[in-house]
Amino acid sequence: MNLSYQQALELLQKYNKEPFHVEHGKTVGEVMAHFAETRDPERVEFWRLVGLLHDIDFEMWPEEHCVKAEELLRKEGISEEMIHAITSHGHGMTGTKNAPELEMEKVLFAVDELTGIIGAARLMRPSKSTLDMDLKSVKKKFKDKKFAAGCDRTVITQGAELLGMELPELMEQTLAGMQKMEKGEN
Repeated sequence: MNLSYQQALELLQKYNKEPFHVEHGKTVGEVMAHFAETRDPERVEFWRLVGLLHDIDFEMWPEEHCVKAEELLRKEGISEEMIHAITSHGHGMTGTKNAPELEMEKVLFAVDELTGIIGAARLMRPSKSTLDMDLKSVKKKFKDKKFAAGCDRTVITQGAELLGMELPELMEQTLAGMQKMEKGEN
């Protein structure tokens, strides 16, 4: 099935009613598109859709996260390549057997939790924006284990290692993707 962005968004919204979950999907999708621009420029939209749909099952089936997604996505006619990419971000944390193997899957694994930290930091700023945020701010929030405590820093660190990136570079690129989204550049 060739999926448009609008179709993917409607699919996400079919299983996610909380605005926070929908916004998180959009954010991860745009960060994935940002990474794809330099890593896989021919497939930017595919990366975007993987990010958008990565938590399709989380709101309704948190205990079956990434496992239930396989069933839901197959029922919708989504390709096996996309299903593997989407579900691999839960490897080692959920019951999925799919591990991040491709670079795109490793990026998703690395940025999912990191967007949560940056997003929480954005809400704490007087501007409520990432546009005036810098790498130093992200590093400071990352080091504070009490800040956005639900975001697993170990997963972020493992993701950076999987990608062969230094953690600050991963933070900087993730922040840049979120800033582009806020500017409407994606």
